[in-house]
Amino acid sequence: MITRANFFTSGWNYSEDESDLRCRFQMINIAIILSTMGLLTGVISNIIYDIPGFIPLELVLVTTNFILFILLRYQKTSLKLVSLIETGQFTLLFLVLIYIGEPNQLKHIWIFTYPILLLYFQNENKSVYWLVFMVFMLIVAPIQPFIDVAYTQFQVIYISIVLIIISIIAYFYQKKIDEAKNLIKRQVEELTNKDRLLTLQSKQAVMGEMISMIAHQWRQPLSTVTLSISDLQLKKLLGKDIDDAYMNKALQDISDTIIYLSDTIDDFQTYFAPNKNISEENVCEIINRAVNFTKTRMDGAGISFHFEERTDGLIQTYSNELVQVILNILNNAIDELVEYKRANPRIIITILDKKSRFEILIEDNGRGVPLENIESIFEPYYSTKGMNGTGLGLYMSQMIMQKQFNSKIEVKSSKYGTQFCIQVPKKLV
Repeated sequence: MITRANFFTSGWNYSEDESDLRCRFQMINIAIILSTMGLLTGVISNIIYDIPGFIPLELVLVTTNFILFILLRYQKTSLKLVSLIETGQFTLLFLVLIYIGEPNQLKHIWIFTYPILLLYFQNENKSVYWLVFMVFMLIVAPIQPFIDVAYTQFQVIYISIVLIIISIIAYFYQKKIDEAKNLIKRQVEELTNKDRLLTLQSKQAVMGEMISMIAHQWRQPLSTVTLSISDLQLKKLLGKDIDDAYMNKALQDISDTIIYLSDTIDDFQTYFAPNKNISEENVCEIINRAVNFTKTRMDGAGISFHFEERTDGLIQTYSNELVQVILNILNNAIDELVEYKRANPRIIITILDKKSRFEILIEDNGRGVPLENIESIFEPYYSTKGMNGTGLGLYMSQMIMQKQFNSKIEVKSSKYGTQFCIQVPKKLV
C-alpha cells in the first residue's frame, strides 16, 4: 500500500542491501514530478504568450511521465526502462534549452544538473556514453544547418568544459561514496561474524556452567541413594533382619530421589530446547525455574534467598531466553558472594508491575561494582573473576534483552551490593 512515507519509493519495500535501489527510486520519482511540473508550467506559459507549437509535445511528455509514474508502482523491474526514458527526456530538454534558448536567459544553467541525473539514472559505463552524446550535441549546435542557435561556438565549448568538470567531480564523489559503503558493509560483516562467535562462546560457557549446576544438583541426591543402598548392604552383611517397612521406606527414598534426578534432566532439556516461539507463561514460574537451577549452589554456599512475589501475571515471551538472562545474573551474584565471603550473604528477587512491563529486580549484598566499571560490565570479555570468568554472561544477557525483547538491563551498585533490573515487556509483538 502506498502511503505518504513511501510515496517517493513507489510503495515498494527494500532490504538493507537495497539502499542504493531505494535512492534510485526516490530520485526517479522526484525527477518525474519535477519534469511534469516544468512541462505543465511550459504549457501554461505557451498558452499565455500564444505559442501553441510546443503544447502538443509538452502534453505528450506529461502523459508519458504519468504512465511512467504508474508503471514504477506496478512493476519494480521497470526502473531500468523508466530510467532510460527519463534520461532521454532530460537530455532532449537540456539540448532544447541550448538550441532554442538565449544566452541572456541563463536557462542553460540547468544543464549542469545533468551529471547528477546520470549518477542515479544510469550505470557508470552508460553514463559516459550519454555524456559524450550530450557534449557532442552541444559542440555541433552552432555549426549545424537546421536550427538557428543563439549560442556562439566559444559559449557551447565553455559550457561543455564546465559540464565535463562537474561530471568528473560527481564521478569521484560517487566513487568515494561507493568505497565508504563497501567499507561499512565489510565492517558490518566482521561485526556480525564476531557476534556469532561471541554467541557460540557464550553458549559454550553457559553449557559449562549448566554442567556444573547439574553436578551441584545431583551430588546430594546421589549421596542419598548411595547411603540408602550402603545401609541395606551393611545390614545384610551383618546378618540383621530387614523388615518390610524399613525396606519399603528405603526403596521409596531411592525411587523419590531418582524421580527428582529425572525431573532435573527434564528441566535442563527444557532450558536448552531451541524454542523460539513466543509462549504465554506466568512470570513468577519463569523466575522460579531459573532459581531452581541455582538453589543447590545457594544452599551449599550458605546464601539466604528470598523471592518477593509482589505481583503475579501472565506474559507473552521467549521463556527460555528469559530464564537464561535471570540465570546469568543469579550465577554472577552467587560467584561474587562466594568470592567476597560476605557475612550473612543474601540474594533478593523482587518483581514489580509497571503497566506495559514487569521489572525483575535481582539484588545481592556483595561488595558492589566500582562506579568507573558500571558501564563496562555489559561489554564482551569484561570480567572481575580473573581466569575463572569468561566475561560473556552479562554481555549476552543484555544482547538477548535488546535484540529479542526490545528492552534492556539496568544496574545500580554501591559498596553495600548490586541491583540488576530486568525490564520484561508483558507482550512481545
